[in-house]
Amino acid sequence: MKVRNWMLAVAVVGGVTTAILAQEKGGNDETGPYEVVPNWPQPLHQDYSWGRTAAIWAESPDRVFVFQSGELPILKRPIAAGGVPIRAAASENNGPDGCECPVSKSEAGRPGRWEHILMIFNREGKLIESWEQHNKRFVRPHSVKVSPYDPERHVWLVEDGAHMIYKFTNDGKKLVMSVGEFRVPGNDRNHFNRPTDIAFLPNGDFLVTDGYVNTRVVKFNKDGKYLLEWGKPGKSAPGEFNTVHGVAVDAQQRVYVSDRGNSRIQVFDQTGKHLDTWPNLRFPLSVGMSKDQHLWVNDGLAQKFLKFDLNGRLLYSWGTFGGEPGQLWGTHAFSIDSEGNLYTAEVWGGRPQKFRPKKGADPSKLIGALLNTTTN
Repeated sequence: MKVRNWMLAVAVVGGVTTAILAQEKGGNDETGPYEVVPNWPQPLHQDYSWGRTAAIWAESPDRVFVFQSGELPILKRPIAAGGVPIRAAASENNGPDGCECPVSKSEAGRPGRWEHILMIFNREGKLIESWEQHNKRFVRPHSVKVSPYDPERHVWLVEDGAHMIYKFTNDGKKLVMSVGEFRVPGNDRNHFNRPTDIAFLPNGDFLVTDGYVNTRVVKFNKDGKYLLEWGKPGKSAPGEFNTVHGVAVDAQQRVYVSDRGNSRIQVFDQTGKHLDTWPNLRFPLSVGMSKDQHLWVNDGLAQKFLKFDLNGRLLYSWGTFGGEPGQLWGTHAFSIDSEGNLYTAEVWGGRPQKFRPKKGADPSKLIGALLNTTTN
């Protein structure tokens, strides 16, 4: 049967009949087992594009959170021939105090817009909610998550510019917890200095990577009470960090930390005891633990998704650099919905994207359900 130039062949190995997916002729298999969904999400304003898109979280196919730095004017020439980006407006910082983007202003003649910071889209890419009432709390969005162990599905936001962790009701109507002090950096039990990510444990405890300036992982209980921390500045020894950028937890409650500036993943138990180090990852931007117990990493220099077993062995990779639909440019976060669709957030490309599995795709090459996802 032929589907979009793909062929399903049948092989008999050891008496077992197996379907084998034959690749189409030509091409670089740029998007791996996925195909990009065109025009997702739908644009919000004419002549404006997404800002620095830091975070995305698929609570369901019809409720996808996007956390980004407002909107920026579309440049006249953001992409060169062949789809290679020259420079995206998103590479410049847009914030509540104004857009620090002189090139964008001079080329587009318009400032950035500090609006549509936390948005929710449905499966067609239509905006269904925008938490404009909370824009004053945001400075430089970084991460959005929902704990899989929380029946009320509170929404957690990591705000690195504000040095804050926020916990909202699922509808965004109430802020139920905040950790840190707004726009006051620090390195103690009550302050962060540009935190980056959050992960959850079954008992309600949570871990915060802190982050761009501080070099530590901080553990809190479900009520936001400080429990412990680990990490110090450094370039090589176990427990030393240089930009603590992402965190994921496996089924055994081992903690996988993206030590981005040191080009490695470090593995710890939940008390901070060092267990392992995976070197040579170049620039691990985002990490996610799948329910089948593989760590998926997006490398911001290779512009690829990397699949590792929990011993740190690379099993598979896909992706290519570029600004065209389906290409990757700084995938800062990713999420999977209950239908297996992949969502990405690009800080340098300045956009969210949605990918769906190709028909007949090898299941072992799909990212699959993430351990920290409520709907899978």
